[in-house]
Amino acid sequence: MTLKVYDTMHREKRAFEPVTPGRVGMYVCGMTVQDKPHVGHIRASLSGDLMRRWLTHRGFEVTYVYNFTDVDDKIIDRASREGVAYTTVSERNIDAYLRFADLHNIRRATVYPRATAHITEIHALIAALIANGHAYPAPNGDVYFRVRSKADYGKLSGRNVDEMRAGARIEPDEAKEDPLDFALWKGAKPGEPAWDSPWGRGRPGWHIECSAMSMKYLGETFDIHGGGQDLIFPHHENEIAQSEAATGRPFANFWTENGMVNLAGEKMSKSTGNLFFIEDIAGRFDPEVVRYYLLSTHYRSPIEFSEERLQEAAKPYRYLRQTLERCDVWAVPDGPPPGGELGASVAAATAAFEQAMDDDFNSADAIGQLNMLARTVNRALDDGLGSEAQAAGRALHRLGAILGLFWNAPSGEGWPEDVLALVEQREEARRTRNWAEADALRNRLLEQHGVVVEDVRGEPPRLKRR
Repeated sequence: MTLKVYDTMHREKRAFEPVTPGRVGMYVCGMTVQDKPHVGHIRASLSGDLMRRWLTHRGFEVTYVYNFTDVDDKIIDRASREGVAYTTVSERNIDAYLRFADLHNIRRATVYPRATAHITEIHALIAALIANGHAYPAPNGDVYFRVRSKADYGKLSGRNVDEMRAGARIEPDEAKEDPLDFALWKGAKPGEPAWDSPWGRGRPGWHIECSAMSMKYLGETFDIHGGGQDLIFPHHENEIAQSEAATGRPFANFWTENGMVNLAGEKMSKSTGNLFFIEDIAGRFDPEVVRYYLLSTHYRSPIEFSEERLQEAAKPYRYLRQTLERCDVWAVPDGPPPGGELGASVAAATAAFEQAMDDDFNSADAIGQLNMLARTVNRALDDGLGSEAQAAGRALHRLGAILGLFWNAPSGEGWPEDVLALVEQREEARRTRNWAEADALRNRLLEQHGVVVEDVRGEPPRLKRR
């Protein structure tokens, strides 16, 4: 079956053909690291991870680039309020992102470029745009892109330049020729980080960094560009305009933006404080359940996020895990598929799973196939089919692993450090026969972290999610 991918630019699913046969170049707009990662960051990363995993499964060699915007107004403002260097803010939040991405089984990117490490590439791209008349330096040290110099500006978002011009205005501290023009380089301001450039000291604009970094690692034309749908305009639109104006070539062949995370029907937003930090969720819910829930909706669709939804998702995911535990798939090596009627059911589920993933990475339908296959496996176990049922269970595990699920064996959950610290405190209280303290710590683990502690004579305590 042909892999079809929805492209925002063409507003339809198109057959996927890579620029270079057998290889895929993929860029996902990453965090602006002024704060801790929230659920929206994890969803965007999961969407990219899902595509990468399926492309790899299909036999492609994928170069996956996820960037960090490590200097901008908000990072500088946060550092100023805390009285620290901007790098202190950016580094701590990059570390937090990587830690929680690992916790949710998001594979590490091939490259994690940072804006501040690519100033040379950014300068070269700006110089090319100035040379061909698409950009101009202003007297105040800024450099701007001439939006009207690109006749097809607005083609990704479907916006009309004249309509945008009607509501635009030039701020007092700007030196633009046109209100629609956007900054490629920002002249230095007192107390802000700055770098030398041919146009004076300053720092890069937001949009130019992604063009410079993506083209450095993937070439002037690459296959897939991802990120949240909130980036379609102006960020992705401006990336396209400046990149294609500089090279004269198409920028990315497929634009695969993911849908937004909603809380109580409203889009998550840092500006309104309407968000869930992922560290708060990870302390109370199994990361496998979080991943399962976020993948249970198609990546382009909005998804409602709440603790109630996660609690609901834990039930079907627990059913899948219990099915695999009945088959003991983590202890038994992979083997031949089952035969007979059971084998035919497994083959049909596998084909339907692959069809769903080939249809624009439809993880929602693919998970539906996992649930149906689990019911088939349990019936086979109930009917005493033994090794045949176990082989079907291995197929279930194999398909789920393609989506990045089932990565923790039953006794191998990666518990957060604060949970393990409380467990150790409780063990110390039990060793000293301080039963009141041990009970208080047990209750704290349950109430604050949703972790149930089971004591087994002669063995370490067993932990499981509530």
